[in-house]
This record gives sequence, structure tokens and C-alpha cells, in this order.
Amino acid sequence: MVSVRPPVIWLPVSVLVVTGTDTDVGKTVTIAAIATLAAAAGRRVAVLKPAQTGVGPDEPGDLAEVVRLAGPVTTREIRRYPDPLAPLTASRRAGLPPVGTPEVAAEISALHADHDLVLVEGAGGLLVRFDENGGTLADAAWAVAAPVLLVARAGLGTLNAVALTAEVLERRGLDCIGVVVGRWPADPDLAARCNLTDLPEVAGAPLLGVLPDGLAGLSGDKFRDVARETLSPWLDGEFDPDSFTARHTAAS
Repeated sequence: MVSVRPPVIWLPVSVLVVTGTDTDVGKTVTIAAIATLAAAAGRRVAVLKPAQTGVGPDEPGDLAEVVRLAGPVTTREIRRYPDPLAPLTASRRAGLPPVGTPEVAAEISALHADHDLVLVEGAGGLLVRFDENGGTLADAAWAVAAPVLLVARAGLGTLNAVALTAEVLERRGLDCIGVVVGRWPADPDLAARCNLTDLPEVAGAPLLGVLPDGLAGLSGDKFRDVARETLSPWLDGEFDPDSFTARHTAAS
């Protein structure tokens, strides 16, 4: 088991890649929470979504949700596919060009030129393929030497997914700066409470936030206030993982 280590960087980082252990774990809300706090601190923030799937040409996607929650940050989407599938599969079905890793890296570099923080949101997990060459979000992170933030589920089954993702990051020479629980339930069960201790251990990186389920229902100042309460100072917030963990594990 990899021992827990502190993050090696303090925001503001210039680029942060955000991946999840799966779909629907709260990546978009996590990115919006980081973005709103960074913007409130006076940073110029950009959010890049290399591949948006499951959304029609005129429908709002994840980036529209980020703007609704975080306010007017810069957003960029490289490619959009209508079917709710992995990017490569969705591009094949739509007959549209896939997103290549060099294209993602170039877009990150372009945004980095005039922004203080570029947040990159993957589609699904770390190794979901973008193109026929097997390019993934991990390859894009490596290409620009960006650290990775891992968003995970709270409950049973999350430890294996986090451990697998962390092992891939380590093998590829990528730095996992921490773990955020993307959708913390209002009434956490025993597994969720115990995972507060176990998640940092299996990730080999600290717990940097626990965002409540339903946070996406807020916006503006209310969203920013809750983001500040539930993200660590490493992410410009005020969340204390030790006290939060102690409070919830005491009920176990």
C-alpha cells in the first residue's frame, strides 16, 4: 500500500487535470467549485473539455454547467458527439474526427498562455480512449506535465477504483495531488464513513475535499460558500479533512 503524502504543489498551479473513477462521480461540479474559488481569488480561469459526449449540437453541456455554477470563466470544448459513449466510440458512430492527444495538449498550451489556471475535465475515467492511437487523458496530462486530481465516489466499491487509478498514475509518472469525494450523501453509510480514512491511503494522496451531493442545485454566492467550506486550503477552500473524518468515523 502506498503511504499518504502531502501534495507537492500549492495552487495556483498553471494546469490541473481532473479525472474520475467513473462517470457521474461529480467531476464537473468539482471543477466548478475549484474554478469559482480560484476566480474569487483573482485568478484568470479556463476550463477545457476535450470531448463532450451525449449532448446534441445546440444543447448545454458540462461547460455550460461550469459557467452556471462558477460564473463567467473561459471555457473551451474541442469536440462534441451526440451519443453518450466513450469519446472514441462516440466519434466512430457519429462519423466525426476523434480528439487526438496532441490536439488536447495544444489547446491546453493555448489557454495557458493567457490564464492563471487551466482545468481539464476528462470523460469518464483516466484511460478512456480519445482516438485510434489509444490516446487518453493520462497521455494529455503527461504531455503537458500536469498534476492530476482524482474525483471518487463515497461508498462501497470506490477503494478498488481509486487504487487502480492511482497505480496507473504512478506507473506513468503522473502526480496525483489528492482525492475529492464528489457526491457525499446526506446520510452516509458505514462504507462511506470508513472510506474517509481509507481513500487517502489507497490513493497515496491526501483527501482534498468532500462535496455534498446536491451541490449542483446551488449557484452564485451560495455555491461559492459551500465550495469554500468543502474544499481544502490546497484548493483555496477551508475544509479540514482531519476534523471531518474524525466527526464521521466517530459514528462508525
